Amino acid sequence: MFERAGGCPSSLSLKRMSTETPKPAPTILVVDDVRDSLLMISLTLQSMGLRVLTAENGHNAVEVARLARPDLILMDIHMPELDGLAATRRIREHVELQKIPVVALTAFSTEGFHKAAFDAGLDGYLTKPVDFDRLIKLINSLLERD
Repeated sequence: MFERAGGCPSSLSLKRMSTETPKPAPTILVVDDVRDSLLMISLTLQSMGLRVLTAENGHNAVEVARLARPDLILMDIHMPELDGLAATRRIREHVELQKIPVVALTAFSTEGFHKAAFDAGLDGYLTKPVDFDRLIKLINSLLERD
C-alpha cells in the first residue's frame, strides 16, 4: 500500500531477513499535455516510491504503454492530436494491455464526459485540481484488484 509523503504505514514491524526478492514498486504512466501538471503529478507519485513514466500526448501514451506495460495509467482527457479517450481505446485494442487500469484525470466534470470516459474503457475518473488523497486511494484499490 502506498501513502502520501510524510505518512507511514501504521503496522511496521521487524521481520527476519528473507531470501525473497522484494516486489518492484508499481509503474504508473502519467499522460498530460500540460507540463506543470505532468511534473507535479509525477513528482508526487515518485515521492511515494512509485516508478513513473510520462507521455505528453495520446500517441506517445499508446506507444509507451505498449513498450513498458505499466501497472496503471493516469490519462488526461483533453489533449491535442489524440485525446485521452481515443488513446484509451487504442490501448484497449492491444490484448496484452487490456487489463491495465486507466484513470481519467481531467478538468471536465460534466456527466457527459464522465460517461464518455467509462464508455471508452477507463476504470476511474478524477477531476483536476488533483485531490492526491483520493488519487492514492483509487490507485491502491485498482492495483490491489489484480
